[in-house]
Amino acid sequence: MSNTHQRRIQWLYWILALPALAFFVLFFGVPLWAIMQRAFAEKGLGAAIQMVFSNRSLLQVVAWSAWQATLSTMLTLLLGVPTAYILAHYRFPGRALLRSLIAVPFVLPTVVVALAFRALLGERGLINRWLVAWLELAQPPLELEQSLGMILIAHVFFNLTVVVRLLTAYWSNHDPRLEASAQVLGAPRWRVWLEVTLPLAMPALLAAALLVFTFTFSAFGTVLLLGSSQQRTIEVEIYDQAIHQFNLPIAATLSLLQILTSLGLTLAYTRLVRRSSVPQEAQALSLRRARTWPSRVAIGGVMLLASSLIVLPLASLVLGALRIEGQWSLEYFRMLGINQRGSYAYVPPTQAMLNSLRYAGITTILALVFGLPCAYLLAQPQGRLTRLLDGVLMLPLGTSAVTVGLGYIIAFRSYEFWGWETPDLRRWSGLLPLAHTLLALPFVIRTMVPALRRLNPQLREAARMLGAKPWQAWREVDLGLLLPSIMAAGLFAFTVSLGDFGAALVVSVTSPATATMPVVIFRFLGQPGASNYGQALAMSSLLMGVTFISFLLLERFRDQTSEW
Repeated sequence: MSNTHQRRIQWLYWILALPALAFFVLFFGVPLWAIMQRAFAEKGLGAAIQMVFSNRSLLQVVAWSAWQATLSTMLTLLLGVPTAYILAHYRFPGRALLRSLIAVPFVLPTVVVALAFRALLGERGLINRWLVAWLELAQPPLELEQSLGMILIAHVFFNLTVVVRLLTAYWSNHDPRLEASAQVLGAPRWRVWLEVTLPLAMPALLAAALLVFTFTFSAFGTVLLLGSSQQRTIEVEIYDQAIHQFNLPIAATLSLLQILTSLGLTLAYTRLVRRSSVPQEAQALSLRRARTWPSRVAIGGVMLLASSLIVLPLASLVLGALRIEGQWSLEYFRMLGINQRGSYAYVPPTQAMLNSLRYAGITTILALVFGLPCAYLLAQPQGRLTRLLDGVLMLPLGTSAVTVGLGYIIAFRSYEFWGWETPDLRRWSGLLPLAHTLLALPFVIRTMVPALRRLNPQLREAARMLGAKPWQAWREVDLGLLLPSIMAAGLFAFTVSLGDFGAALVVSVTSPATATMPVVIFRFLGQPGASNYGQALAMSSLLMGVTFISFLLLERFRDQTSEW
């Protein structure tokens, strides 16, 4: 393909991506700008920055965010690296099941995961109840509620998928002859691992670590629901400053700090991903059976630890919803349809479920419409501008969903132009799917780009030579080959919308009737009493069921070479 033709194609993709870029600017850039302008209008950015850096408690929030993100990343790597290595190199009974189990947490809503760990390790959790009954104790022996330990375990639960998927994809396709050559030269296995295997995997390993750090640094739901008042990430502090204390300058400054941090991390991540995807003239790695007892023990230990981490909390959640005072019952599910306190903010569970499903459907359509042109553009040979765009489009991954929701409330109020008043969009039910589309866009792009890079352009050219018009060639060639990846990208967008908590929580402040299932669960948890806690478990079980169905479909269509 000539350089002139290649430039024409790139210009075409830029034109096709313009609506998506306009959407990104309007519904991501404008709300963030509205927050900054509103916050810094009186005293300016400099005064707000000085307020943050002269406030010891806020500095402690920033330091604690980085500290817990570092610990979460290290613990996730500690379990994820050996798990990925075993899955990429060994064949053993239950391997396919373990791969599927490890993928489950990534698509679960944060409120479901937080409540699942409370149901397992909390004061009224399954393990404490067993220990009290078995050892005949007066008080629960485990005191993990509102502790850093429970937050870290939940973060490992969430992000194990990221590490395992990235490293398994790398090790499954790297050149095994390098390790074989080192063994032929007499190097023991531990030395081959340290001097050959690990250095070659370092770009993929660092990319996984950066992604986990980005996710945990901006954690919101897990910290809000599992941590104490002294354990606050930047995003939790943003929510508190903006919603509870009405201190927009502080909230906006913290948002700016988080966005700049996320931009740096995502640019580094995209660069490491490009380095880790450099071909090594490799073939798919053939799996081998474990023939020594140390290998078998290691595989068994990793399987037991990883599966227990995933299965036990989710099983505890369902058991808690189905048992009342030691008896099997559906009472908590029945109570979901009763507004016991006559609350204005009460939303029936069926309405909350319909809200979640409707918003997820709209998000799926919009994310595909805007994400596919961007993926086509980014799949081409990248220049400086395209690489920068790649990092910018990943910004929603690390940007506070609370910040996005708050920006919508500020930016999309009613304005008056030349005697004409614009409608107030803050109560518009379509506002939340737009926020969800931004959050889902990076997942759609990252799912589609690997599939597009593998697509042979000569197939499209052959269709053109046979008389097909451009749109016919795209429909017959691209769409047919990319349909599984498109389905996977759409399901990713669906599950991201279904599980969002931060943006939904903020938007529901101005429009309580638009509450989604995660928001309703949070409202139940905010009310005292065992019945409200049980209803939260019941609603979480329903949400987990809907998400699990989406996950099964996602696994059916997911491209195995995708970054997610």
